[in-house]
Amino acid sequence: MAEPFVPDDFEVPSELWRPGMRLEPLGSEHNERDHEAWSSSIDHIRATPGFQESDSHGDPEARWPRPMSLEENLGDLQGHAADFAARRGFTYSVLDPESDAVIGCVYIYPSQDEDHDARVESWVRASHAELDAALGHAVSDWLDSDWPFSRVDYRAG
Repeated sequence: MAEPFVPDDFEVPSELWRPGMRLEPLGSEHNERDHEAWSSSIDHIRATPGFQESDSHGDPEARWPRPMSLEENLGDLQGHAADFAARRGFTYSVLDPESDAVIGCVYIYPSQDEDHDARVESWVRASHAELDAALGHAVSDWLDSDWPFSRVDYRAG
């Protein structure tokens, strides 16, 4: 039997507050704001470390982000929420703390290689590109201080 992604007694963080951003678990309540955020920033996200390589068997048009309907996006969000509930992976919306607009996302999932125990990816919308580095630093510090991983693969913006 495979080891769980996080220990059973690990209390998964419910939020993270940093200047200019607040992270909370991604859910269906974010659908419209999330869809608008990433669909307005496809080129920026694809240029972000971790999203540059194709995970779609060589078909660059099939890799995310790619055009999707609001309904398809909702299905994607529901899948991430199910992973979170089952402790298989943890996806957080990055919100503007003043407006609650979705300005990015953070994905924490098991690594597919033996050198790491977690793979983390993050993006911010193009209109908030100045937060790429700040989000990367905040998430790196958070992973070091609050998460049970020792070998994280995270190529932040």
